[in-house]
Amino acid sequence: MKKFTTVKSIPAYLPIVNIDTDMIIPKQFLKTIKRTGLGKNLFFEMRYDEKGNKINNFILNNDPFTKSKILIAGKNFGCGSSREHAPWALLDFGITCVISSSFADIFYSNCFKNGILPITLSEEEIKEISEYSNRKEEISVNLSDQKIKFGNKEINFEIDEFKKKCLMEGLDDIALSLEKIDNIVSFEKEIKSNKPWIFND
Repeated sequence: MKKFTTVKSIPAYLPIVNIDTDMIIPKQFLKTIKRTGLGKNLFFEMRYDEKGNKINNFILNNDPFTKSKILIAGKNFGCGSSREHAPWALLDFGITCVISSSFADIFYSNCFKNGILPITLSEEEIKEISEYSNRKEEISVNLSDQKIKFGNKEINFEIDEFKKKCLMEGLDDIALSLEKIDNIVSFEKEIKSNKPWIFND
């Protein structure tokens, strides 16, 4: 998992509440277990018409938002099923930070496990930074300082210290386990020595 430090981008503003994981990546694209290739199907039913043509008025189909790394969304983002393909699709599209007034718990947790920073702000703060999307101007997010900077202003955001550490050091669940590899190897050696019959074929 890539380390997250800062991101600077023109944000894409999607002011829709209760965007669920099926809207983020529909069920027909869940056959893969690869984390790549899903970006083209992100928000599929909102981005494409029945013939597969791009819908012109959907924000992520228009420059400069086709390259947005920051998504500002309505409340309760990521509700619905727990599919991990949802953060995979966002990340594959290029989005590494999602800002909302609230997130579904499982989606929120899955973001950190896949290198995406979810930030919770008040509705008033979201309205303020969404203007930078409307004006097509950049904002920046600094995870170390826990600040969003825009124009001459900045907003502080809260984040769990352990989750912050994992993002900044690029640690997913596997990497966290491997940090304890010496203890794991030592435990296995002790078990083999004390209870060798467990390992007999």
